Amino acid sequence: MLAPPAEAEVLERLVAWGEAEQSICALILTSSRARSDDSVDLLSDYDVIVAVTDAPAFISNDDWVLAYGEPLARWGDQHELYELTTSFLGVVYADGIKVDYTIWPDALLERVAEAESLPEELDVGYRVLLDKDGRASDWRAPTYRAHVPAPPTEAEYRAIIEEFWWDTSYVAKALWRGEVVFAKFALDYDAKLVALRRVLEWRIELDHDWSLRPGAYGRGLERLLPADISAELASTYVGSGVEDNWAALFRTTALFRRVATEVGDALGYAYTEDVDEGVSAYLEGVRRLGSQPRRQ
Repeated sequence: MLAPPAEAEVLERLVAWGEAEQSICALILTSSRARSDDSVDLLSDYDVIVAVTDAPAFISNDDWVLAYGEPLARWGDQHELYELTTSFLGVVYADGIKVDYTIWPDALLERVAEAESLPEELDVGYRVLLDKDGRASDWRAPTYRAHVPAPPTEAEYRAIIEEFWWDTSYVAKALWRGEVVFAKFALDYDAKLVALRRVLEWRIELDHDWSLRPGAYGRGLERLLPADISAELASTYVGSGVEDNWAALFRTTALFRRVATEVGDALGYAYTEDVDEGVSAYLEGVRRLGSQPRRQ
């Protein structure tokens, strides 16, 4: 049975590692575990910024991940902050803990202190775990406004409608061809996770005065949406049958139409009925074609 250690134990081990490693200048805990709200659960990640004196040398050999425990899997990439390269390495450990390390060159400690506002990865919330020379002591306090959506402009609103209906045409063509894998990519990712998700997040913000931070990639939608909309969204996820996915497609378009109209009405924007009607007719026409004859 999985039984991850308590947060205090995890942080104690990370700080002990930071104190013992000469090249580490600071450890900063960010994101959900750095906030005093109800967003943390047993499986929440530990997002930790590790500021080091020689970042290229530090990341050239990632054996340092062993300092916490036995890794099961790891994955990384690179980003930029204030024109300096940062390196990300996420690690799942054998004790069930997942630590997302972001390696900073230590010069970023001063850059953050000098900036007029915090970068988003800190403004979501941060807690200084270790600061050997006090360079994080002058940082601004987080506003916790990072990643809170602003109301869309009318152009952004219209663009997402066009994007959604464009996506649905690919779903229909793939289903007619019997290409269920691609159909589900176009439906479940492009149409829903990209386009519909944004409209659902705007709908959530209507009930929270544009002050709520939605979770990444649709996390929390089921909890934050009105119950009837959440139930409609759940009904759009189906298995691999072609007919099941045709039905899911039309449930998805009905949900999008409903929510986009509610958002548009609240913001004073007209829902583009002509786009909806034209593409809906196209989808119905493709469905009535039956199935493409199989190639011999």
